[in-house]
Amino acid sequence: MPSTSSSSMSFGAFRSILGFGNDHNQVHTEEPNNDSKSPMDRELESFQEQVFTQFHTLSSSSSPDELLSIFWISKLLDAFITCHEHFKIILLNNFETLSKPPLDKLLTDFFDRSIKALDICNAVRDGIEKVRLWGKHLAIVSSAFDAKQRNVIGEGQFRRARKALTDLAIVMLDDHKESGSVFSHRNRSFGRPNKGKDLNNRKHGHSRSLSWSVPNSWSASKQLQSMSNSLIPPKSNEINGNYSLANCVFTMGFVLMFVLYTVVAAIPCQDRGLFNFSIPRNFTWSTPLILIQTRILEESRKRERKNSPGLLTEIHQMEKSINLISDLVDSVSQFPLTEEQQKEVKDGVEELTVVCDLCKNGLDGLDRQLREVFRKIMYCRTEALGTLTS
Repeated sequence: MPSTSSSSMSFGAFRSILGFGNDHNQVHTEEPNNDSKSPMDRELESFQEQVFTQFHTLSSSSSPDELLSIFWISKLLDAFITCHEHFKIILLNNFETLSKPPLDKLLTDFFDRSIKALDICNAVRDGIEKVRLWGKHLAIVSSAFDAKQRNVIGEGQFRRARKALTDLAIVMLDDHKESGSVFSHRNRSFGRPNKGKDLNNRKHGHSRSLSWSVPNSWSASKQLQSMSNSLIPPKSNEINGNYSLANCVFTMGFVLMFVLYTVVAAIPCQDRGLFNFSIPRNFTWSTPLILIQTRILEESRKRERKNSPGLLTEIHQMEKSINLISDLVDSVSQFPLTEEQQKEVKDGVEELTVVCDLCKNGLDGLDRQLREVFRKIMYCRTEALGTLTS
């Protein structure tokens, strides 16, 4: 079983501070000594505590710039993987109970969301590839001003940089036109390419990719809304003695949707418009999720972020660097440059190089993590269904 970093005492203190202690609908109400609980009750409570702990840490980011950065998104995916591994153990240990009425409907809905989640993973990886391509164009701009072999920045370097900026602008505009995007026609599978299958599905107008591609008509926003619409917290009078087990399935389904919502907000995706959704307040993990959601929506409303292709911090830094270098390139009309102009260009290029390195190093790791998330979701579903038929 995955371990949790909070003890029962510290977790209870957190709940008291956050105002959960007196809520009679709260999932974790005051109960008898932990020794009197059954092993299953302790396992289910441990899972809820773990979800709280993971997302409390994420919601407590000290620096505003850390939220939605590559580093923070990486921690978010780590938190999801940890919670999902714990959930998988509970799922497989209690699959016989969950596969019978009335809990079977919850499990069916969860598996349906898993299929939609695989599509979103593919679309997000597509977005990572876009940002990676932008970074490559920026690297060309940076290399155009490389003065290691020359002490003076000349007109030829400006021409090369201007062309690279123009090419970058064309690529970024093209990426906003989903039907014409250079990425919209490639196979997005994490497995081997299957061009025949891709062509066949496009020909018949399939709107759901079932984890191996997303067609031009696909929408990340609609997919997420579809996932959230069926997320209804179970009621104790409906679930009877299996209320805690039902809460476990609901919690993992909500965490799955929330994590993907956050990643789609950060990374360019096909039709990624943000939408608002309600977070149930009678769960211990609701407060950290509400804090994260609020900060995401606040970030999206900032004037400089409204037209951004993604809320990823590094994309914002990239946009600022592009504007800075473009202004420098456009402001120079005579050569040779003055000492002040050369310093401005070198400082701007240095900042641009830092952004390029951040994207190059961070996006590769993020892509690997996303592949792991994809596999975890897929294998959990496959293994659970295999248990049902065995």
